[in-house]
Amino acid sequence: MHRIAHSGGSAALLEWLAARLGGWTGVVEDADPGAVPELAVRGAAELRARGVSSAVLHGERAAALLFALDGGRVLASLPDLPHHPEAPALLADSAAVLALVLRAEEAERREERAETAESRAREAVLHLLMNGRLSTAHQIAEALGPPLPDPLRMYVVECRPGQRGEVARLCEELTGGRAWTVRCPVYVRHLIALVPDAHAATSAEHDPLSQALVGVARDCTVGVSGHLRLREAPAAYTQAFHALAVARGRAGRHARFGPGPELELAAHAAGTGWAEALLAPLHTYEPRRAQDPGAQELRATAHAWLNFGPHATRLLKIHRNTLAMRLRLIESVLGRDLARLPEQAELSFALRLTPGGPGASPDASPGAGAAGDPGDLDGVLRHPDLAAWARAHLAPLTGREAPPGARETVRAWLRHDAHLVPAAAALGISVPGARKRLTRIEALLERSLLRSPSARHDLWLAHRAEELAGPAGPAA
Repeated sequence: MHRIAHSGGSAALLEWLAARLGGWTGVVEDADPGAVPELAVRGAAELRARGVSSAVLHGERAAALLFALDGGRVLASLPDLPHHPEAPALLADSAAVLALVLRAEEAERREERAETAESRAREAVLHLLMNGRLSTAHQIAEALGPPLPDPLRMYVVECRPGQRGEVARLCEELTGGRAWTVRCPVYVRHLIALVPDAHAATSAEHDPLSQALVGVARDCTVGVSGHLRLREAPAAYTQAFHALAVARGRAGRHARFGPGPELELAAHAAGTGWAEALLAPLHTYEPRRAQDPGAQELRATAHAWLNFGPHATRLLKIHRNTLAMRLRLIESVLGRDLARLPEQAELSFALRLTPGGPGASPDASPGAGAAGDPGDLDGVLRHPDLAAWARAHLAPLTGREAPPGARETVRAWLRHDAHLVPAAAALGISVPGARKRLTRIEALLERSLLRSPSARHDLWLAHRAEELAGPAGPAA
């Protein structure tokens, strides 16, 4: 009995007893008897009512042998008559083993529920950070422990799903328990770690934490963001994801995000007022029915979809039909066609410039949206800071290390809304050939292009800023 219980649990033990005794054998629960024979249910109720530990209840054609277990449960057996004279002794012996196994299984279920609850709470913290809700994120994170680091570097570790627990334990051990880890809700092979800057990479070449993490397995890869504040967590994640794309092609299997600054940091002064004006219909939207998504939910949906495409359903925990319905509503509210890359890029840019929603940017100036602010996207992209950012962003495409046709490949890909098939046809090459070109360009730009979150929005904005600046430089 001990061997069977250890290898197969309570179910295997009950099956073995039923075979030995030649009749139905099982556990009668107080709450839900389920498909339990009526005689066993009646006998269990009689046993509890009398407060005895064992009993025999005779029916017309059978007898129920009953033994009390803990928690109001009863072990019941309906062996064929006449039952073996040693059947009561066998059931009495098995009751002690079964009670222990049931307690162990219940403890395992509680532990699994606790782990699931913690995992979902950590996903909620990540979701809050990505939508600029720092105060609530801090409250939940401190209850789970450790506190969220600020400043930080974000690590995205790619490994087999079964290794994420080991990677998380190693990350916490090497940082003295100060790293805040969460399993990525979108990519099952990714673990995200928010690491205090004091424990993170001292340089792109010297990063003991990344070196230890890639040592977990031969296919582990690590991308590391730059040094950022917690309120810049969305930018940190994007940076780490881009670095991960670079790390896949390196022998050391880890990389730190390349030179910046990121678009939203370069454009903050020029574009915050424009972004708030563009998003005003979304921020002030009021649903017609209480069960419909509100402004904050629509904003979170837009942000998740722009970053992860159809995989946003995993992050938002919604059905794909719900995602499609919300996207149609967002298009209606903003008057945008989100099937087009230019409009996706414009919305992505505006969302990143207003991370906490209307007027919630921590550094937002009181005059945002004033008469001096640019009235449209082109006005923002004409700003000298944006023109300088665009030149730096696109420079690798024409540098000495650029593969032949890099600039033309990117232009064709962007012109066809970042779709490979029409881009390949326009270039006169096969789809695998276009994919290989873009993979080489990923390493050149140190940005992810083919996997979301992709740099396609920033590339489109950089090309548009370059067009507006013209050959003579940015407009005055």
